[in-house]
Amino acid sequence: MATLPVFRWRLAPDGYATRRQLRARGLRPGGQDVAAQLERPRRRRDPLIAYLYRIDLAKPVRPMTPARWAALAAANRARRICPACRRDAGYVIPAALGTCVPCAYPDPHGSEGITSHG
Repeated sequence: MATLPVFRWRLAPDGYATRRQLRARGLRPGGQDVAAQLERPRRRRDPLIAYLYRIDLAKPVRPMTPARWAALAAANRARRICPACRRDAGYVIPAALGTCVPCAYPDPHGSEGITSHG
């Protein structure tokens, strides 16, 4: 296996880009291997590493088809359903909670979050 060229942070030559930089140009790596890497030194820790791809070998981003839009919408809808109470929470359920807020923090008085002022 050949070793990758390593460049210092912000000193990569033209013709290379990270995944995010490719995406900003409407491109994707397109199956190519990592061409080089950037290293940003840090004190008392390992350096940060960013992988670079060749821009000339990158391919255009695939367009979203109606089927892909539908699949994305279904996945986002599923993230709103509470696994405990099976109700649509109205928001994406945080992974840290795992359930909707009323299920994660039930009201000890059983008022379902409704307070009376009177």
